[in-house]
Order: sequence, then structure tokens, then C-alpha cells
Amino acid sequence: MAKLCVNVDHVATLREARKIDMPDPLEAALLAEKAGSAGITVHLREDRRHIHDRDVRAIKKAIKTKLNLEMATVPEIVEFALKIRPDQVTFVPERRQEITTEGGLDVTVRQRKMRKIIESFRKKGITVSLFIDPDPRQVRASSDLGADAIELNTGQYSQTKTGRKLKTELDKIEKAAALSDGLSLVTHAGHGLNLNNIRPIASIPVIEELNIGHSIIARAIMVGLGAAVAEMRKAIVIKPSRK
Repeated sequence: MAKLCVNVDHVATLREARKIDMPDPLEAALLAEKAGSAGITVHLREDRRHIHDRDVRAIKKAIKTKLNLEMATVPEIVEFALKIRPDQVTFVPERRQEITTEGGLDVTVRQRKMRKIIESFRKKGITVSLFIDPDPRQVRASSDLGADAIELNTGQYSQTKTGRKLKTELDKIEKAAALSDGLSLVTHAGHGLNLNNIRPIASIPVIEELNIGHSIIARAIMVGLGAAVAEMRKAIVIKPSRK
């Protein structure tokens, strides 16, 4: 069964709307952990539009589960992450103009630079995951680079509601996950997942971790964060079918 990691970025987004000290991403992280989250995810962007360095430090110190730090391969952020030493880093593409991450990394380019960065984290015992589209070329390249894991971008799947295209997007994810498993990569998934579309992704046996943020934080406005995390955890539990 896949484990749930809760992304608390959008708690910081709300805080930054007023440039004050509430709501606190650390408090959200602790509440999510108390509700059963297996880990906390934060994205430290180069422009610090939501999560700040101090948030990463505070969350790393306080939580008892794992910290997954999403980041671009920006030298300043790489240096910070190597000092903080999160349990896991997930490399993602980043554009200042984007509202949210728009697609997966293209790990077939600038491989020498990426390999060097990956090695620097692995030497410190930090798990390295690459956020990629469900494309066989990207999966193979991730393996070649020495990554420990991949996170399959479920964005296109999540934006597709019904019909043949939905099946096509799900098939891409299933095939990429199978290839990842065959290459001995740990397989994660995330982006745009919510209570309405999570089941088919959670049903893919080799996916070990689901990173979900916006839909949980949005739901928390209505029912509270503990309840929102509990709802999502319940939704990803897939019971074996009776024969």
C-alpha cells in the first residue's frame, strides 16, 4: 500500500498572502503527522514564494517522520539542502512565472551536472528522487543517473476527467511504474491528486509513496487538517479483491 506524504506548501501560501506569521507550516506538518501522514513534503523555491528556509529548518527539527524537500538544481538551494540534510530530496523543474510545477524534469539533458548533484546527496545518505513525466526515456535516464527513486508526474492524468484520454494517461503511469520497478527504482507519484482521482493511482502495486498537497489543504478549510489527511489515507487503502 502506498504511503501518504502531505505537502504543506499552501499553508505557507496563505501565510504569505498577508506577510504575517500565521498559519504556520510547522503546525500544519505536526497536525498532518498526528493524523497519520508518513512524511512531510515542502518545496523550497528559489523565489521563496511560500516556504522559507526557516520553515525547512523548523520542520526538519520537529517532525518524527521523514522530510521530503522538493527543489530545483539551483546552487544556492543545493548548498542549503546539503547542510540541512533532509531525509529525501526530490528534484523538480522550476520557472518563476509558473503558478505550480508545470511538468516533469527532462533528465535526458545536462546529465553530467545532474549526476554530480545526485552523487553529492547520496554521499550524505540522502535519498534522491526525480520528478519526471511517465515517459520510458525519462525513467531509464533516471536509473542511469543513479537516482534512488522517481516521482511520476500525475498532472496530465489529474486534469483529465473521463473517457479514452483518461485511460491513456493512466496506462502511461502504469507502464512507467512497471519499468521503474524493473530498474530497481523506488516509485512515487504526485501532482493534482485528490479524493476523486486517487484510487486508480493508489491501486498500482509498485507505487510506494503519494505526495499530495493542494487538495488536502483545500479540503482542510472545510473539515480541518486532521480530518482531511484521514480522508485521504482512507481513500488510498486498497483492499484485496475476493476471488
